[in-house]
Amino acid sequence: MSDILLRVDGEVEAPLELTFEHFAEFPDAEQVADISRFHPKRQGDGVTLESVLQRVRPTDQATYLTLHATADDFAASIPLEAIRGEGIVVYQLQGQPLPVSNGGPIRFLIKNPAACHTDELDDCANVKFVDRIELTSGKGRDTRPENDEDHEELHRGQD
Repeated sequence: MSDILLRVDGEVEAPLELTFEHFAEFPDAEQVADISRFHPKRQGDGVTLESVLQRVRPTDQATYLTLHATADDFAASIPLEAIRGEGIVVYQLQGQPLPVSNGGPIRFLIKNPAACHTDELDDCANVKFVDRIELTSGKGRDTRPENDEDHEELHRGQD
């Protein structure tokens, strides 16, 4: 069994720890091939956020989804209902676990994000190095930049 890639917990009925094998076993209808069709500079394949949510069964109190990236101490908390149909959990590249160089272990991608600073579902909620998704009652931890200078610093040199 491979290492845990993603933990999903918080306001859920059935917390999960997902490995590469778990993701690969999701049915074809829940898989998302070639994310470059949504974001040309990104590579890999994933599963729909909705398919993950169906497995953990969010409680009625869950109103936000918080993406945690321990590797760079980054977090983004976004409204659950707004992201349900837009989120992709990217876990592989060319049949192998998503490498760190591509944002692994998990890269969270929003199919149609707004420009950064314009909406809670902005491009800054496309988070790399995700290792935990936490469902919360109300907004959770969010370290996204709040001013233009910090925003520029965050994106400087990123792929």
